Amino acid sequence: MRVKAGLKPLCFDAFSLCEPVPILGSRPRPCFARKRYRESPMYRAVTRQIEVTVEPNFMPERSSAERGHFFWAYTVVITNAGPDTVQLRTRHWIITDASGRKQEVRGEGVVGEQPVLAPGERFEYTSGVPLPTATGFMSGRYQMISIRSGEPFEIDVPTFSLDSPDSKRVLN
Repeated sequence: MRVKAGLKPLCFDAFSLCEPVPILGSRPRPCFARKRYRESPMYRAVTRQIEVTVEPNFMPERSSAERGHFFWAYTVVITNAGPDTVQLRTRHWIITDASGRKQEVRGEGVVGEQPVLAPGERFEYTSGVPLPTATGFMSGRYQMISIRSGEPFEIDVPTFSLDSPDSKRVLN
């Protein structure tokens, strides 16, 4: 979802965002988001003046500890704070579960789109990931291209933790 400056999403459920509403001067419409099991941390990385933030949310209604199935939604916001218009071309994720098993995912764009971001614009999407363990983490990169010069470059997606209420914390 492309959000112009001055707009922000009010809230979301697992896979659909409410319509953006102006930050000032408008009464927000009701939005019914699913309850999260706790407030989720926000993760942030900046590469070449492009900021990527990720907010993971454990989805208990889509998980079952008894069956070894745990599911998270994560919302990514990509903000172009640089002077050039850029396009997201590909993604590369490394997903690691609590047992150390890694899965790599590569593909064109994100959620079926290859967004173009002019200076000051942002793109937001929500996706999901299942794991066979109650905790894990994801890291990744997006391949971008400068529309002006045609130069390809990569930006970092911050490594983020996937934690559920069933995860056991171990302090070293």
